[in-house]
Amino acid sequence: QVQLVESGGGLVQAGGSLRLSCLASGNIASIDLMAWYRQAPGKQREFVAGITSDSTTNYVDSVKGRFTISRDTAKNTLYLQMNNLEPEDTAVYYCNKVLPPRYSWGQGTQVTVSS
Repeated sequence: QVQLVESGGGLVQAGGSLRLSCLASGNIASIDLMAWYRQAPGKQREFVAGITSDSTTNYVDSVKGRFTISRDTAKNTLYLQMNNLEPEDTAVYYCNKVLPPRYSWGQGTQVTVSS
């Protein structure tokens, strides 16, 4: 079973940037669609950004133009570059496959954006 370890979160002011990383313990090169998700306090986990094996990307409307998802299959790592952060981006961020069966969820990485 592949394990996912997210990192790179932190506390930033509005307008700041963070780069999240998701390291998979196994080979993700064959996984067609990987994504970042987030869960804010009291809310359900939501899709943020996805990327296919040929690097086609898609984003939830609220982050378009601000976030960029990428993947390095040689390093089994997924990234999320987050620019111009807003307080509404505050959440725990997770990575995982899009299509079932998903891997077990990692511990996530906390992103807190102050106004």
